[in-house]
Amino acid sequence: MSVSSDPSTPSSYRLYGTPGSLYTGKVRSYLIKQGIPFVNCAAGEARFREEIVPKIGRWIVPVLEAEDGTLIQDGSDIIAHFEAGGTTRFPAYPATPCHALIGQIFELFGGEGMLRPAMHYRWNFDDVNRAFVSADFSSSLAPTGASADVRGAIFEMASQRMRLAMASFGVSPETIPAVESSYAEFLRLFDAHLQASPFLLGGRPTIGDYGLIAPLYAHLGRDPYPARIMQTSAHRVWRWVERMNRPDQDAGEYGHPPEALYPDDLVPETLKALLCYIAEDYLPEVRAFVSFANGWLVARPDLEPGTTGLDRVQERRIGEVDFDWRGHRIRVGVMPYRLYLLQKIQDIADRAEPEAAARMRALLEETGLSDLLRLRTARRIERRNHLEVWGARL
Repeated sequence: MSVSSDPSTPSSYRLYGTPGSLYTGKVRSYLIKQGIPFVNCAAGEARFREEIVPKIGRWIVPVLEAEDGTLIQDGSDIIAHFEAGGTTRFPAYPATPCHALIGQIFELFGGEGMLRPAMHYRWNFDDVNRAFVSADFSSSLAPTGASADVRGAIFEMASQRMRLAMASFGVSPETIPAVESSYAEFLRLFDAHLQASPFLLGGRPTIGDYGLIAPLYAHLGRDPYPARIMQTSAHRVWRWVERMNRPDQDAGEYGHPPEALYPDDLVPETLKALLCYIAEDYLPEVRAFVSFANGWLVARPDLEPGTTGLDRVQERRIGEVDFDWRGHRIRVGVMPYRLYLLQKIQDIADRAEPEAAARMRALLEETGLSDLLRLRTARRIERRNHLEVWGARL
């Protein structure tokens, strides 16, 4: 396994992103675990701004560039690209039905459902976090050789944007106690699950682990304030974060188990408890954004397939929706990208043989997540030219 940070070192891939980027962390972990050589490249590099961004059509990370110039934007799509090639160390997508379904559920929940604690613990503890986050952002976003004033201005601009985004995920002075309580519950449940195995589904990582590592590394495992919480209250989760960023299994405390998933599509009770948690913590939001999206589509009967329906290509939200969450009425932005990940869950069930589909439905019924298969929009979301666009009417 070789991971290079030296651009002069031969490598087939360049990963453009930032160390503190939630979505970059997902891809970086996958490349490390799969033994795929790559070069870490900062989003502040002139080449990214001047050549890569115009080709992608918007400033967004992560972007993976292959040796032949091919660009892939989006962590889920980057992983799918390598999985389709069939040459990775081990598959990220489990072969058995319940494991496959669970993997996609945690990809959605990790990258999208954990944004409230991720943003809260980064941006609401300036007395502890600010120096680290400022240096982190400035070093990866500022042009090479930029002055201290320029670096500072870049951080302030990014900070303002991210704090506005935090509010659009439902974090407010009123909801903060619930955000912290919810995250503490997640850490307790995940830590308990990791008592028996080093990864979500056994002895090796799957797409569910890569979904979870996005917030648990970049925000909650690196920023000083939340990192301390994880270290002191959920040591197994902390070790999992370390493990997900090492090329080897790094599971000595488990006796170096086989790099295999639980046998016979087993779903331990500790994993069912985590699924029940997702039903309480995130399913209300899924219901809300699917309902909003369908209303948005009804109001646009002439929306052309293959388009976003938005005036600006940089815009990722189609609107905002209110819903009840842990005793609070909160408002969040509705992003079609979440529908794209939700469809991946539904596609697993739709393509399954009847017996396998029945097992998946039984698991979702037991854990309160049956609506994940029912909540669908009138049009599918597709990814074309690095954008989320609407497909034809179903």
